[in-house]
Amino acid sequence: GTSKFSGGNQQKLILAREIGEQPTVLLVGQPTRGVDIGAIEFIHKQLRALRDAGCAVLLVSSELDEILALADRVVVMNAGRITGELSIDECDERRLGLLMAAQEERAVA
Repeated sequence: GTSKFSGGNQQKLILAREIGEQPTVLLVGQPTRGVDIGAIEFIHKQLRALRDAGCAVLLVSSELDEILALADRVVVMNAGRITGELSIDECDERRLGLLMAAQEERAVA
């Protein structure tokens, strides 16, 4: 099995398996948690390539840098409810932090 591989290599193998099917929609949750910088770059490159090929990538991440690097649109949730939806052009760490803390609410379109 994959247990003989490092965390980063396990993540890369799982991603390769999923994108090998040429999905039209891909849900990825915390895709780079616990992996090294090389694996992070590889995973980000693959997710961008999928997006550029027309695949809808739904990214669930608590890493702000990852969200800002990969997202076109960001939906923020706090305590199980949506507190805001922003285009990536409207996003910055401060605004996202406020939405995450539910101190600012932005109407969802």
